[in-house]
Amino acid sequence: MIRKLTVVVAISSEVKVLESHDVTRGRGHMVMGDSFNSSLFKQTFQKVLAKDQKNELRMAFNGTLEVKCSRELKVQGAIGSSVSLNVKSPLVSDTEIGMGNTVQWKMCTFTPSSTIALFFEVVSQQSSPIPQGGRGCIQFITQYQHASGQRRIRVSTIARNWADASANINHISAGFDQEAAAVIMARMAVYRAESDDSPDVLRWIDRMLIRLCQKFGEYNKDDPNSFRLSENFSLYPQFMYHLRRSQFLQVFNNSPDETSFYRHMLMREDLTQSLIMIQPILYSYSFNGPPEPVLLDTSSIQPDRILLMDTFFQILIFHGETIAQWRSLKYQEMPEYENFRQLLQAPVDDAQEILQTRFPMPRYIDTQQGGSQARFLMAKVNPSQTHNNMYSYGGAIVGGAPMAILGMFRWESETIIKEHVTVMLLLLMQILLLCLVPMVDNLQEHTYYVHIILYASCTEANIE
Repeated sequence: MIRKLTVVVAISSEVKVLESHDVTRGRGHMVMGDSFNSSLFKQTFQKVLAKDQKNELRMAFNGTLEVKCSRELKVQGAIGSSVSLNVKSPLVSDTEIGMGNTVQWKMCTFTPSSTIALFFEVVSQQSSPIPQGGRGCIQFITQYQHASGQRRIRVSTIARNWADASANINHISAGFDQEAAAVIMARMAVYRAESDDSPDVLRWIDRMLIRLCQKFGEYNKDDPNSFRLSENFSLYPQFMYHLRRSQFLQVFNNSPDETSFYRHMLMREDLTQSLIMIQPILYSYSFNGPPEPVLLDTSSIQPDRILLMDTFFQILIFHGETIAQWRSLKYQEMPEYENFRQLLQAPVDDAQEILQTRFPMPRYIDTQQGGSQARFLMAKVNPSQTHNNMYSYGGAIVGGAPMAILGMFRWESETIIKEHVTVMLLLLMQILLLCLVPMVDNLQEHTYYVHIILYASCTEANIE
């Protein structure tokens, strides 16, 4: 029996990773590179064989995960670095999400950063209803072979209080983890995208976002200005915006093998790394102070700034127009401009620190305003500013006035064409749909209203 399959291939054409999906689902290691001689492949391969302080490999083998839960819960399935063992149990739900119809999953190999998303269904039993104030329990039993050769078992048990959604919605809202929810939604969307068309998956994401706003948002019908989301939900809409634009769902300009690689990494990495894949991190370096995180938006691109963007797959250093001119004149080599030399070196040092800990090794890019590789940054930022408009990008739409935001799109300029609407316009359309269209379970009945709102918003923004 094959427990782990490792294939090392470097070829100019497709390796057929997509067609080997059933093999790669066991979650070995996957690296995307141009050749075996590239530094990216060599450094990544060295990290595969890296050892800890005890001179042991930082990975485990031949693992199994078993889930047990209290009678009020049933297991719907799992999505992540595993395959189903098809172990039947009364705990299995009739509704399947991901790899379902089982309570055990196989993990051929995994590392400390490997994760699995598990889904449960709350069962309402007529004879014995769920006791309010009680606790539901879930137990995870993980067995694996350690790199030292030992067979180890780890048991983790968690308990959570039951709450009635109709009466104690505030308790549920207070416990909402928007970062974990974004990663789980991303995995569900990617799993759906493997069998469904991309437009269908995008519409499903939109419907789920609208339903979340219906459940936890505060608003008055026919009054978009009244819409509010609590702090626990404030970042979730923008996570969904960047997920819709990500290479996980927008497969244009990527080969099937590249798409399989990106989705493979999202399915196995932990929460922090997965969030970076969904919404890259952007840091700004300037003479005004220490490095600071900035909005992933075109308004953050300034001539006197250096930007460091981490997309997990790429580490990019972008020099603004003024900084690039100073660098080309070699001001950093003059003693009187020591502060400029330090400014140039700061993002390089931070990038090297990320490169030392990241697996697989990301691609390192050094570019500037107008450079050919600046396209990697432009493809990720929110397109709130273009050559035809220069309105300022405001704060989050949560807690603000959507109609005032709509007024920001009144430009006295030529009509522009964008591949994607801005994050604020997307959220505005969601809020208008939520507040102006009656609540219904089947949102497809109101597709016509969606097109009307989209057309009205784009017309106000002079977008065709």
